[in-house]
Amino acid sequence: MPGQKLSVVVTRRLPEAVETRMKELFNVELREDDAPMSREELTGAMRRADVLVPTITDTIDAGLLAQAGDKLKLIANYGAGFDHIDVATARQRGILVSNTPGVLTEDTADATMSLILWVMRGFRSGANLMQSGNWEGWSPTARLGHRVGGKRLGILGMGRIGSAVARRARAFGLQIHYHNRKRLHESIEEELDATYWESLDQMVSRMDIVSVNCPHTPSTFHLLNARRLKLLKPSAVLVNTSRGEVVDENALTRMLRTGEIAGAGLDVYEHGTNINPRLRQLDNVVLLPHMGSATIEGRIETGEKVIINIKTFADGHRPPDQVVPSML
Repeated sequence: MPGQKLSVVVTRRLPEAVETRMKELFNVELREDDAPMSREELTGAMRRADVLVPTITDTIDAGLLAQAGDKLKLIANYGAGFDHIDVATARQRGILVSNTPGVLTEDTADATMSLILWVMRGFRSGANLMQSGNWEGWSPTARLGHRVGGKRLGILGMGRIGSAVARRARAFGLQIHYHNRKRLHESIEEELDATYWESLDQMVSRMDIVSVNCPHTPSTFHLLNARRLKLLKPSAVLVNTSRGEVVDENALTRMLRTGEIAGAGLDVYEHGTNINPRLRQLDNVVLLPHMGSATIEGRIETGEKVIINIKTFADGHRPPDQVVPSML
């Protein structure tokens, strides 16, 4: 669409710098409040836009795409994950889909390492004690956690984020192990001092910490199911900053309650905001509100990638971050 000023609809509030730049480049319709669009609102947005800019909170399935009409030509997702978009149906309808890979790698890896430290050291109970004002002073046996250095970290999914976690973990003296769909090149394994496990079962049964860093796909749904979670050592902890659907949340909650798993640090949940209420009651978990990638710098860089994808498309070229079938 060279020469045209595209009609762009954004489904959530974005950083001011991103919204300002969009207003300069496109005929953009911005969200006045930060509430997710209803299904009816999404349908209307898809009918009047050349480009839709959704986020992970917008489920764009086949039924919704069927109501989009012929105007919509690009779904420029604000975020790296795209499992909330039916990419195959969009492709069939001649609608391109783009995402923003690589932007949030370092931020998410920072959050993963933070959760590992908080869970292993039991910092949540200490922070709660200080907030309550009931701390009575130091004791040699109070609130003892576990040393991180020397422990075995098993990374499930050694992509950009998993590799970034490994680099950080090495600095803390952790032993790096990983399971991945494809084994890394020997030079990368050597750089990370990482041990590959072909069998996920064997890996998780030997780890002190398991970090989930793989995407949600049909093949990874409940990859850590009840059977596999039972393979973890009772002293092991689980950290998930990737996708909640990879872990059977109910099974994890039961095992945390009974002491079959020592602790967990979670930033994502199987059913979004509908978190198992028993999980909230546990003292051996640290729960975050999906803030692993929540930095000002990261959110702005994500918006800049969205703008580049739209601008490239407007100039008649393929978006640089177009989602292609091989990525599914």
